[in-house]
Amino acid sequence: MASPRDLVHFVGSVPLQDSDAVFRTLAGELGPYVRRLPDGETGKRSRWIYFQREMLESLPIMEVDPTVPVLRIHEWNGRLLRETKLLRLKPEIDQGTVAFPTGYAEAALESWAVFRGLREEGVIPAGIRFQVSLPTPNSAGYMYVSAPGRPAFLAAYERALLTTLRAIVAAIPAGDLTIQWDICQEILVFEDYFPGRPPDYKAVMFAMLGRLGDAVPDAVELGFHLCYGSPADAHLVMPRDAGILTEVMNGIGDAVRRRIDYMHIPVPQDRTDDGYFTPLTGWRQGPETQLYLGLIHHADADGDQKRIAAARRAVPAFGVASECGWGRTDPTKLPSLLLGHRLAASALAGG
Repeated sequence: MASPRDLVHFVGSVPLQDSDAVFRTLAGELGPYVRRLPDGETGKRSRWIYFQREMLESLPIMEVDPTVPVLRIHEWNGRLLRETKLLRLKPEIDQGTVAFPTGYAEAALESWAVFRGLREEGVIPAGIRFQVSLPTPNSAGYMYVSAPGRPAFLAAYERALLTTLRAIVAAIPAGDLTIQWDICQEILVFEDYFPGRPPDYKAVMFAMLGRLGDAVPDAVELGFHLCYGSPADAHLVMPRDAGILTEVMNGIGDAVRRRIDYMHIPVPQDRTDDGYFTPLTGWRQGPETQLYLGLIHHADADGDQKRIAAARRAVPAFGVASECGWGRTDPTKLPSLLLGHRLAASALAGG
């Protein structure tokens, strides 16, 4: 790693009461090891995109699609979490006239004011960026919208997210900002999790991710978080190895024309074997792209070190993170997770 600040990454959500508490906690615990800080996605964002479901349900232009069955959301072990009625734009609605009020820009600007104030106080060290994590259109598109209604929805929702992005980059100085696109439903589609996967899904998804990445101005830091979902703090699909993650990272790298500053991927707790990490030898890593491995797990410092050792046999340099955000994590686990990151970062810094 070029700098100690490249050793730790926080995915996004943190189970604390507000952004002030998140910034103070993360900066106080791991300030020397981080290049950027998220606001914790507190309040209505603690369930990641569920507040987008609530937004969509509140709009008169949306309706439950009566032509499709409910979507069954289950964990990797088969446990059913919930059944979800799928939505669509009403047939008479022209998607070109739709402007979804995502709420992400408003949340980002509110948290940015807190971040800036704490930096002026010296609580947040100079040089640390403010990280805004955004979902892709596929996130709500696959979780909440029917397959027949998805093309029209995705076009309108992508437009809304790009409007959101423009508002954020217009208000926050580029040198202070990181934009992270959260790639979850795309990974699940690659794993054939959702029924009715389109035959051209790879081309369509990489084209979209290319547009989203290139929409971020060059002076703003750009990252991608790849994920297997954690609605109940456990994967929806348990990866066989890092093969699909590597394929998606390569596809993003090919599709995005601007610099990609970092990629983050998950590592399951029981994967201390070489087999999980071997596919990463096929990653076409850009010269300016840092890799963060989500291998830190609660109260498992020994396992963290074993996963680090196995990863080093496939990739020579990386920083550490947890598998996903902590918004659905038991808050009592937070001290252990922070300690795990600190111990791992200290060990990596020492060689």
